[in-house]
Amino acid sequence: MKISEFWTYIQVRKWGKYVVTILLFLTVFLFIGDQSLVRFVRRHREIRQMEEQRDMYRKATDEAQREILLLHNKDSLERYAREHYYMHNADEEIFLIEE
Repeated sequence: MKISEFWTYIQVRKWGKYVVTILLFLTVFLFIGDQSLVRFVRRHREIRQMEEQRDMYRKATDEAQREILLLHNKDSLERYAREHYYMHNADEEIFLIEE
């Protein structure tokens, strides 16, 4: 079926030109252009992933801030050094027990 035959067939039908117009509009709306539905879904997914990353970084930042506040006290600084870096006094021995 050639394009001219198709167009005459559509013109014979009363609602044919409206159906073609609507189908063309839907095609453009769904798949073509910067504002298409496909791109909208992709952008929404990217935004959601970036928000999850933002929340993860905020949580890590808050945790680091809490550790910094703990390190201002001399006793907690010593405890932190012993737990994380296995530091000890000269007259002490350290035994590491893995669980």
